[in-house]
Order: sequence, then structure tokens, then C-alpha cells
Amino acid sequence: MRTTGVPPLFRAAILACVLLSSPAFAEKVLRYAFLVAETGFDPVQINDLYSSNIISHIFDPPLEYDYLARPSKVKPNTAERLPEVAADGRTWTVRIRPGIYFADDPAFRGKRRELTAQDYVYSLKRHFDPKSKSPNFYLIDKRIVGMDAVRKAALGGGKFDYDREVEGLRAVDRYTFRIVLTEPTPNMLYYLTYCNLSCAVAREVIEAYPDQTMEHPVGTGPFRLTQWKRSSRMVLERNPGFRLETYDAEPPAGDAESQAIAQRMHGKRLPLIDRVEVYIVEEAQPRWLAFLNGEHDLITAIPSDFVNIAVPEGKLAPNLQKKNLQMHRTSELDLTYAYFNMDDPVVGGYTPEKVALRRAISLAYDSAETIRAIYRGQAITAQSTVPPGAYGAPGEELAGPIAEYNPAKARALLDTYGYVDRDGDGYRERPDGTKLVLQLATTPDSQGKQQDELWRKFMDRVGLRIEFRKAKWPEHLRDSRAGKLQMWSLGWTAAMPDADTFYVILYGPNKGQSNQSRFDLPAWNALYDKTKVLPDGPQRDALYREMDRLFYAYAPLKPITHRIITGLAHPWVIGYRRHPVMREFWKYLDIDEQALPAPRARAAASAAGPGR
Repeated sequence: MRTTGVPPLFRAAILACVLLSSPAFAEKVLRYAFLVAETGFDPVQINDLYSSNIISHIFDPPLEYDYLARPSKVKPNTAERLPEVAADGRTWTVRIRPGIYFADDPAFRGKRRELTAQDYVYSLKRHFDPKSKSPNFYLIDKRIVGMDAVRKAALGGGKFDYDREVEGLRAVDRYTFRIVLTEPTPNMLYYLTYCNLSCAVAREVIEAYPDQTMEHPVGTGPFRLTQWKRSSRMVLERNPGFRLETYDAEPPAGDAESQAIAQRMHGKRLPLIDRVEVYIVEEAQPRWLAFLNGEHDLITAIPSDFVNIAVPEGKLAPNLQKKNLQMHRTSELDLTYAYFNMDDPVVGGYTPEKVALRRAISLAYDSAETIRAIYRGQAITAQSTVPPGAYGAPGEELAGPIAEYNPAKARALLDTYGYVDRDGDGYRERPDGTKLVLQLATTPDSQGKQQDELWRKFMDRVGLRIEFRKAKWPEHLRDSRAGKLQMWSLGWTAAMPDADTFYVILYGPNKGQSNQSRFDLPAWNALYDKTKVLPDGPQRDALYREMDRLFYAYAPLKPITHRIITGLAHPWVIGYRRHPVMREFWKYLDIDEQALPAPRARAAASAAGPGR
């Protein structure tokens, strides 16, 4: 375009318009799918994986994980540096960087709202407020000096007093807050990375929308929620007020792929993409096809139905190699398991006959067949609750007796304790002669139906009748927390790389929070109380093994698998690496607009506005 003879100001304006309308300024959009619906976006109220993934991009904890470092490495996020920890391990002092701001919101009345230390104090106090019903309260329950008294006053009928000064949780100055613990808590370092527990919210926003906190998230993070169709679609856009932050991840020396990513991205301002669209696609086939057709940019886990087609023997199939797809495979720090509600009159309880029933069900369950049928080989049998790779995990020599598959032993155990077929219908009755019916909560999707078939087959082998309670996953989660499910098969994914994450699901005081089985054994609890003040090491490991033996004996849940996850990304996605525990990965990704398919590139260019 020629601009000769045009006044300088007009010439500059014309050039700016040309640049903004060019492909280089097209809006960068990341699209992918969740297989389970979100529950909401208030950090204090959620602990499901999918909602957690969303909030971790909207809100900020003081610390975070290095995106590329392996093993996991904690580094400052909004904090200036890692916390100062007193010699006794009880006092933690955190200084926040000045100049970090919340996204604009009417609650701030037109003023730019800076993040302060008091925001973290307020946000942590919310977990102690009984009205919050925090599912993550167990992490800090009875651990912060003075906060139990504030909670007790509210439980007694009073209003929770957020303004009450306590020794254990207070702002020292505008940018510094201090936590004083009742006992040493080495994992506090990890707790300060965990958004559901430690992300900062603004008190003005919570008080302005008291009944809408799950649908009105306002944070300091790189993205903000701009559209939401519940259980269907979420759109998040770049936070225009996000602080200056550049890519500085530290890849392992032996990982060539991560090294190349770090070199390519080093020093770039984050986030690199403008918009993220997340869709809820519960069924495997449409989720897979949307990725193959380029409608979604990445698939964080290939559906098990298609794993053998996409990555036979762990290698990318030739047709996908031609598409230049990127593959990333990891062994997850997770657990799939089926729990027994220990308060349930059929499967719960600590008497010998109830223990025998749970152990028999566990012996009748074939984890290896589940891995073949549902996960298509993309998992390993879980010997305990803790996956390999977590700090404090049992050694490879462990063979957990609860992981054994032995229907003959299961039948003998049931016979011994009076679970026999008295009426000749092929199914056993309870020792008192009443009808015995197991009820497992499952979902109505295709994987739920596969689970139903396996469970029915496994239980039929030993003469146990089983029925299935069908509902969407969020409904089961609600009922599970209330203790209304008899049995449920679900997963537990680590938000921190320590074995403690997988023992909290058995700790009695955590009932209804992390402890869905409601297992509450004083001897086990006492051992756990000893471990939680110890750092990773031989002394803690020895206590963990004692806890394992009690867990095997009482069988409050059946550990099933630790999954192997294979993710794929199209060639235009730059920088995707699956982290063992980190969820806030969007800001580290880029989209290569030159590599986008033509229809996507045109759509991105037309969607881009002059605000970029």
C-alpha cells in the first residue's frame, strides 16, 4: 500500500489498521475438551479435577511448579521468593510482589485493585468458615494457631469473624503474610501451590456476589472467564491487566524435547494465547473425532477405546505421523479405586463379617482385565493407594494383598463368614439371611456401561448380586460427600508430588472431604498423625508401611490402577508438556498461526479485534 502524500498521523493510523488485520495479529485460540462437567469456579468450594483446571488459570497461589522441571520443582508465583521457614518448621513467612492486580470488576467501583497479603489471609480464612463447606479444609484443619477458636464461634451460631486477629494467620504488612502452624508441616510448601486451597480471591467480590461465587470468578491470573454454558462450554480470554511475566522454565538436561521448547519460548511474555475454549464432551468417540478433525487443538488423554489404534505398542500410528501430531506419554500420579462406604449397613463396619465381605469383593475384582478392557493396557495394577513416583511411595517389591485377584479365595471367605445362597437363586444372602444387594454408583456414558459389565461379571463369579446407581459425575460427587453412596468407582489425581496426597483419602477426620469411604480407624489415624509432621525419608516411610498393613486388613477401598496417559497435540500447538501435578499450563502454550489449517486461520483472523 502506498501512503505518499498522506499526513503522518493518518499514515500511522492506516498502517496500524493494516497490521492489526494481518494474519500475524489473528487471535490465538486453544480449543480442547473435558470428559466430565465442571462444578463451579470458587476455589474454596471445589476439589474436582475439571473445575480445578479452570480456576488454576484464573486465580493465583503464592507459589507454583516449574512447568518443565522434572522431578517437580516449586518456585515463586506471586511471591517474591520461596517462604522463609523458622527452624522449628512452624512459622512460614511469605512476601508478595507489589504491582499485581485483579481483573477489572464492578465490585471494585472503577478502581484498579492491587493484590495484597491480606487477600491471602482472607482466602485461607474462608476454608475455616463453616458456610463455605470447603472440601479442602482437611489440609489445614487444626493446623493454624488460633483459627479453631474462630471456627468454633461460628459453629456455635455466630457469624464467622473475618476481621478477628489471630496469631497464626495475619498480614504483617501490605505485602507480607505469616502462617504460624500448630505443628511442623513440611507439605505446606506444596499447599501454597494448590489453587483450591491457597489462591487469592478479593473480599469485595465475594461480598458483592454472595450467592454467585461459583459462577463469578475474579482473580489475578492470566485468564478470565468470559462465557459459560454450564456442563457444555467455557470460554476464557487473556486477562488484559495480567502482570509482566516471561517464559523461564527449566527443562531437565536429558530431555531434548523440553530443551527445545525452553529455547524456543525463553523470554516470551506470558500468556501467549488470547482465548481458550473448553467443551464438555463426555462420550469418547465425538471427543476423539473432534481432535482428529482439527476442531480441537489437543487431547490431553486419548480415550482408551482408541489408544491401540492411535499409539499401537506406544508408538504413534503412521496415519497420525503424517499429520505431524505431537505425542506426550506419562505415568500419572493418580489412583483409580472403588470405595466402600464404611457407614453403610451392607458393606460398612469393622466387624469380621463386614471386613470379610469387602475383602472378598476386592479379591473377586480383576484389575488386570479392567486394564485390558477399559484402559486398553494404558495403566498398571495398583498395589496400594500410592502410585510409583510419589515421594514416600512403597517400593517395587511391594505386592499388596488387597490387589490380588483370586475368586476361589473370595468364595471361601464368603462361605466362612455366612454369606451363602440359602434360596438357590444363585446369589448369596447376608449372614442373618436377609437379601444382599451391592449398589455401585456409575455414569450413563459408554465407559460407565463398560464398568457395569465388568463389575457384574466379577461379582457373578462369586455369587454376589450387584445393581447400579446411574447419575452424572457431579451428582455422584455431591451424594458421595454426604455419605449417600454405598460404593463408587472414581479417580484421585495428585495436586502435589507427595505420598501424603494418597493417604489423606483414608484419614478419619477427612470424612466427606478427601475421605469418601469414611474410613475411621483410630490406630491408622494415630500413625498418620505421626507422619504428617515428618519430611520425606526412612522414618516416615516406615510408618507408611504400617499404615498400609492396616489398610490391607480392613479393606475400606479397592485400589484398581495407576493410569498411563497419552496426550496428542496438533503441530500448530507449541510447548505442550503434561506435568505430573501442575494444572495451570495454558499460559505456557503458543499457537503457530502459519501452521493452522486454512479454515481455522481465516476464522481466527476474522475474530481478532483492534484491542490486541
